[in-house]
Amino acid sequence: MTHMRRVYFLLPTTQRARAVVSELLMHRVEWRHMHVIANENVSIDGLPQASLAQRSDLLASLARGAAAGCATGLLAALIALVCPPEGVQIAGGTVVILTLAGAGFGAGVAAIIGVEMRNTRLKRFEEAILRGELLMMIDVPKERVEEVEQMVKLHCAQAHSEGTGKTIPLFR
Repeated sequence: MTHMRRVYFLLPTTQRARAVVSELLMHRVEWRHMHVIANENVSIDGLPQASLAQRSDLLASLARGAAAGCATGLLAALIALVCPPEGVQIAGGTVVILTLAGAGFGAGVAAIIGVEMRNTRLKRFEEAILRGELLMMIDVPKERVEEVEQMVKLHCAQAHSEGTGKTIPLFR
C-alpha cells in the first residue's frame, strides 16, 4: 500500500489554479486527488472542489466520537455483565452489541458536531483564503511529493508551498 501525503499550496488566482490542475493531470495526478478551497467571492468552477469531509472537521470528529462511544458502550456492557439487572441474563453477544451501538451513537453525534466545525488543519490558511487566495490540496504518493512541489512552483512562481500532511487512507 502506497502512503499518500497531502501537499498544500496557496495560489493567487483561479486562472493559475486551473493551469496547475491541467499540468498535474498531464503528469498523471488524478482529479479526485486534487482539492481546492476558496472564499465565497472566488469562483472555482472547473476546479476540483474540496468535499465537506475535507473542509470540515468531520473525519477527525467521527474518529474521536466512535472511539469514545465504543469505550462507553464497552464499559456499560461490562458493568451489565458483572452486575446484571434482576432477572436478566447477559451473554457475550450483548457485550459486542452494546459496544458497537455505543460506537455508532458516538460517531453519529460527533459527525453532526464535526460537520459544523472548520477543519483544524486548515486554520493556518484562513487569512489567505479570506484575502482571495485559493488553497489547493494535492494527494500524492510520498515518493512524488517533491516532484509535485517542483511542478507547481515551475508552473506558478507565485504559488506558496505550505508543506505536507498525512491523508486519511479511508477517504482517498
